[in-house]
Order: sequence, then structure tokens, then C-alpha cells
Amino acid sequence: MTVYATIADLQARFPAELITLAADETTGERDDVRIGHALADSSIEIRAILAARYSPAELASLDEASLAVLRVYCSDMALYRVALSFSRSSETIKERYDQAVKRLEAIAAGKGALSTTGGASGGPAGGDTLPDGVGQNEVVLVAPERVFTRERLGRI
Repeated sequence: MTVYATIADLQARFPAELITLAADETTGERDDVRIGHALADSSIEIRAILAARYSPAELASLDEASLAVLRVYCSDMALYRVALSFSRSSETIKERYDQAVKRLEAIAAGKGALSTTGGASGGPAGGDTLPDGVGQNEVVLVAPERVFTRERLGRI
């Protein structure tokens, strides 16, 4: 399972907040286990939101730019989960979480996009190619020839 951000990413983006929010109640030291769970849970939530548009194969083959975007969102979401875990949440942290979820939902709704490396390019299942003029997220219906037409019904 891919985790979209690491403890090192959180440490780089939120050094002061991470120390303040993730200090263990008894020892006062940073609780990396809880942080790791928050990162994993945030990554699961991201995949659940994006499943409306992207297959697991597409999410597994995201390029570096898309992973960097998800890293930012995952960091904001994980920091909120850490703050909740330690009962130290604030409006600012909650607002960043809400904005991350809102942006992910917009991507899932087609108002943004994530790009993949060449492997799973987001085409139709089974490796088929898209017909000319059809976008990646457009519905294409393929059906057999009509059985009942005006000409055929006139012959009966």
C-alpha cells in the first residue's frame, strides 16, 4: 500500500507543529507510531476519494508531479489526524484538512487531473485504445447492430 507522505515530509513542512501536536502525553517525545497511523489513514482516505475517477492501477503509476500534489494533501490530512489523536486540534489545522479533501473531491469530479507514467495511462480496461475525439473520462457505448429496424420490420 502506497503512503503518499512520510514522517520526514511532515517534519520538513511542519517542524514546530509536529513537535507540539505529536508529543506523547507521558514522555513528551514525538510519537512516530501514531504519526505513521495518521499518514496511512490519510493515504487510504485519499485513495477512497480518488477511486471515483482513478483505478488502483492508475493510482499506483502516478508520476512525480502528481505524487507531489498528493504529498501536500496527505500531509495536511495527516497533521489533522495527529492533532485529533492527541486532542490538540485547531481551526487552522481543520481548515487545511477540509481544503485538502475539497481539492481531492474536485479532482475526482474531473475539475483537475493527476497524470501517470507510461504504464497505466488511464485508457480503457484491457489495453484498448480510445477512438479519435473521445476523452479519457468520457463514456463510450459499444453495442451490436440493431436487430429491429424499420426496414426489417417492413419485411415481416
